[in-house]
Amino acid sequence: MTEATTAREADERRYARFATGSVGFVERHGLWSAEQRAAAQALEGTLAGLEFVRVGFGDPHGLMRSKTLTVEAFRTALRNGIDMSPGPFVFDTGHAVGVDFFAPGGGIGIPELTGAGDFLIVPDPLTFRVLPYTEAATGWVVADEYLRDGTAHPLSSRAVLRRQCDRAAERGLRYVVGLEVEWYVTRLTGAEQGPGAAARAAATVGGFGVQGEPPAVEPVNGGYQFNLDTLTDGLMHLVTPLARALRELGLPLRTVEHESGPGQLEFTFSPMNGLDAADAMLLFRTVAKQICARLGHHASFMSLPRLERFDPSGWHLHQSLFDAAADRNAFVPASPGDGALLSPEGLGYVAGLLEHAAETALFCIPTVNGYRRLDTRFSLSPDRIVWSAENRGALVRVLGGPGEESTHVENRIGEPCANPYLYLAAQLAAGLDGIERGLRPGALAEDPHAPTAAALPRDLAEAVAAMEGSALARDLLGKPLQDCLAQLKRSEVARFGEWLAVAGPADPGETTAWEHREYFVAY
Repeated sequence: MTEATTAREADERRYARFATGSVGFVERHGLWSAEQRAAAQALEGTLAGLEFVRVGFGDPHGLMRSKTLTVEAFRTALRNGIDMSPGPFVFDTGHAVGVDFFAPGGGIGIPELTGAGDFLIVPDPLTFRVLPYTEAATGWVVADEYLRDGTAHPLSSRAVLRRQCDRAAERGLRYVVGLEVEWYVTRLTGAEQGPGAAARAAATVGGFGVQGEPPAVEPVNGGYQFNLDTLTDGLMHLVTPLARALRELGLPLRTVEHESGPGQLEFTFSPMNGLDAADAMLLFRTVAKQICARLGHHASFMSLPRLERFDPSGWHLHQSLFDAAADRNAFVPASPGDGALLSPEGLGYVAGLLEHAAETALFCIPTVNGYRRLDTRFSLSPDRIVWSAENRGALVRVLGGPGEESTHVENRIGEPCANPYLYLAAQLAAGLDGIERGLRPGALAEDPHAPTAAALPRDLAEAVAAMEGSALARDLLGKPLQDCLAQLKRSEVARFGEWLAVAGPADPGETTAWEHREYFVAY
């Protein structure tokens, strides 16, 4: 080795700590807990065997946005953070600019957003995992978003959920969540190959505000034999590697079943703390799409694809609060003999969910397509703001009851592509509000679709309007994020309206070509 080579390598090591982010950002602003610091130190042995690390965060749409770093670069980013473009904050689902970032404060009161200025993301070492299916040994980690002064970025969805979990903790409560997620797997047909493929491909590339053409797919089976073992077995060549990967990644996969539609699967996960559950949902959706693609299939968490005779998919959120001091489920009635379904805390929680159902619907159903699932022809989907015991047509369903330690409530409104951080945070905020104000939910619904009951928003535009006028949403999100979401979703609604003006009115019961192109691949 020459003297010049040795000097160059010394310079590279010397300059490496200036390569990204802000030098000493984590330490300077005291961003990590003792647990995170210990986790970061323990990573060194794992990193030695890796080639890359994917560092990312959940954007306002709940999609993972990442950069792939070499291990050397990740070591620096772990303490300095890494610069990120604000593009994921300002583009709507079709990559149209929904937020005017050249306006002062980016149009939403954030000076650092003006002119598309960078922000910093800091890897959370507690979320670090090694992906078991990639071609090169690759780590995966969720990051938190920060402004340059070390404060949480006002547009950070993960920070929103963390604040609500902290709010519950101040009352001695932990938010406990069980994920129940329906989604579709279809087989890629490769129809884009053959004569004229290049010309067809060029014609289907997307742009700003226009998604690329979705892939050609076909159903993997005929469906409509609910829970039939044969249908599940027929998909085990996909389910097995996915389930193994999820377990290796530390996700507590609980059950797999075949739902009604062709290739419609449901995965459930054992209860987790709120922030862990949201991180798990972000990872699950990302991993499912990547593994299925490697196996010649397409995974989609779009609620109702534009595919013949497909059934809508939902994301049912099972939730309760755990009393840390008493070491018990806070929703279980203290006196089983009085016949109460829930404890006072549980009743207050349900009442909060119902009172704020319309204004939080956007967080549960954030797409044009998701509202098709609320059509009353699908009787197991809610369309009214009611609660019930065990009735799957109700918005809020109580499972368990007196003496049942597993007692909890299920919100059945969500679609599987919802932003997990905002979905969970809005549920917790609404439920805690009901507890703090001593609300009660009223009588159980006998008919969950009774026309006399208050209705949920019928479409995305109604949901956006309800969220914009909500004091709870303003307190939950802060004004910048509330304004950002409203602008992004209004952009989405406007583009759909422009398409309808050309294509003509849509059949209320059918997914449009615009929706399929907008959501089938992205989600």
